[in-house]
Amino acid sequence: MIDLIFPDGSKREFEAGVTGREVAASIAISLAKRAALIKLDGELLDVDRALDHGGKFEILARDAPEVLETIRHDASHIMAEAVQELFPGTQVTIGPAIEDGFYYDFARDEPFSLDDLAKIEGRMKEIVDRDAAFVREVWKRDDAIAHFISIGEAYKAEIIEGIPAGEDVSIYRQGAWKDLCRGPHLPSTKFIGKAFKLTKLAGAYWRGDHRNPMLQRIYGTAWASDADLAAYLHRLEEAEKRDHRKIGKAMDLFHMQEEAKGMIFWHPKGWTLYRTVEAYMRRRLDADGYVEVKAPQIMDRAMWEKSGHWQKFGKNMFTCETEEGESLAVKPMNCPGHVQIFNHGQKSYRDLPLRMSEFGACHRYEPSGALHGIFRVRAFTQDDAHIFCREDQIEAESTKFVRLLNSIYSDFEMQLDSVKLALRPEERFGTDAVWDVAEQKLDRAARQAVNMPVDSLPGEGAFYGPKLEFHLKDAIGRTWQCGTLQLDYVLPERLDAEYVGEDGLKHRPVMLHRAICGSMERFIGVMIENFAGAFPLWLSPVQVVVATITSDADDFALKAAATLRAQGLRVEVDLRNEKINYKIREHSLAKVPVIAVIGRREAEEGKLALRRLGSDGQEILELGEAANLLAIQAQAPDVARQAAVAGIASVSLAGEGQTG
Repeated sequence: MIDLIFPDGSKREFEAGVTGREVAASIAISLAKRAALIKLDGELLDVDRALDHGGKFEILARDAPEVLETIRHDASHIMAEAVQELFPGTQVTIGPAIEDGFYYDFARDEPFSLDDLAKIEGRMKEIVDRDAAFVREVWKRDDAIAHFISIGEAYKAEIIEGIPAGEDVSIYRQGAWKDLCRGPHLPSTKFIGKAFKLTKLAGAYWRGDHRNPMLQRIYGTAWASDADLAAYLHRLEEAEKRDHRKIGKAMDLFHMQEEAKGMIFWHPKGWTLYRTVEAYMRRRLDADGYVEVKAPQIMDRAMWEKSGHWQKFGKNMFTCETEEGESLAVKPMNCPGHVQIFNHGQKSYRDLPLRMSEFGACHRYEPSGALHGIFRVRAFTQDDAHIFCREDQIEAESTKFVRLLNSIYSDFEMQLDSVKLALRPEERFGTDAVWDVAEQKLDRAARQAVNMPVDSLPGEGAFYGPKLEFHLKDAIGRTWQCGTLQLDYVLPERLDAEYVGEDGLKHRPVMLHRAICGSMERFIGVMIENFAGAFPLWLSPVQVVVATITSDADDFALKAAATLRAQGLRVEVDLRNEKINYKIREHSLAKVPVIAVIGRREAEEGKLALRRLGSDGQEILELGEAANLLAIQAQAPDVARQAAVAGIASVSLAGEGQTG
């Protein structure tokens, strides 16, 4: 007999071997009909799986959030069956569920076309209507290999050959179609529904190795309802419009080219945007008690071996050998250099916490296929900082950091969506006892600092310590992981960091590795997509364009531009012999937030006609009044807050990253 404990806390006894469907039927026949999956001690299982042990038990209907991944995995099986029905001779390889959808890799001599996707979708819907049951079968490994070889599925046979000899394998069948799979699956194809769509084609090497044959990958998405599918497709359309690569090109912010893979060529407007973000971040860190440092770009391999980065990241580091026999590596991260600065000169407990920041340029080798715009690059800058503190300061410093992080994200008009605690990975430094302490302390600090649930991510921590991941939500509901806070006992030990305690003895500090933007490049990419290029006035690379209607206004336009620049505004002048509507349209497409229009009358009266991006109206103001108003409106949020506290109506924007 086995005991099943239901979500309400009640316990019932059943015969061993009972299925989830039978348990559901014992409660209500209607529940058995609606059951999509069961969960036993946190593990999802088929409803017809025989239960050989008891535990916490839950019956999941199709609309339960946990079921969505299985809907997508089932859809990949149905897609594979549809492909093989429509295109005989096609071999299947692997087809997992992924975030927001699924894919399947196929081996076929003739390439698929976009027109084929509609045909495959149509056949998939027919398979759904067949309501074929998903049936789990356990086969001997060698029998499974022989079967798939016999039907011409060499790739599937190769996968099974990788399973240790003597192990049985699970095969799932829907009607006559079979696939190697661990499961679980829904009761039948009908449960998947028809809220799916095939989205794109791509190439993929077998097992991800460029030396292997190229396969054809079909991507799709699947959801629990038509409404969810429609909402997702709308998000895709929005994401396409907001693609930072397209906007970056249209706004002349940056470009990338083959001769410098994964490296960014920042154009003047893009670099102005970058410097504006960096200047803002520098002001916020200065105000929060950080000291800025600059560590070397290149250090001897021995340093990276001592820190442990060589063992972990060696294959992703750019290295060189000198004629003197030195083995050098470009830094992939900043932490070892910061420990060296900490170690220079004796530190006292009175010096802690020491918050050490750096806009550190890092380089990591990423395979060409993994590069993606300015989101995934080989050269990037981290808004990195390391807080050296005592154990009793961990919670206070974590709370202080989270407060700063939330404020900064708010200034960039993004909100914190979730926080996750990444725990010890398999490959790590430090003893289990050290990790126990680190995980407990960071977990406690997180719950003290973060006003939301903190989910755990087993195995996702850094090699030297657990970390908190901060996930942002953007304007169209996508989430981005940018900020991190990592608690580290390991590097101070490996790199001999010490301070003199109140007792006069030497102690190891604790390191808090922390970032808010993460990669500055990636964060700016997220910003571009969040705002769709229409940046708020303080961030916009060009804040005002002074555009003339007639050449009679040219002299006043130049004077107006000089007046605006004197207030620290980033200004361009458009004196071209073009119609004003053409100029307005062009600068609006370039996302310029303010166009100051000057005709003969405005020039004679010393006024500007201000047109705001997204508005058809205009505001007529005297030049000096317009300059003061725009200067106030163009203040960065932190500067505006300081001015409000000081009771200052207007401050100059002059300073690093603020002048055009």
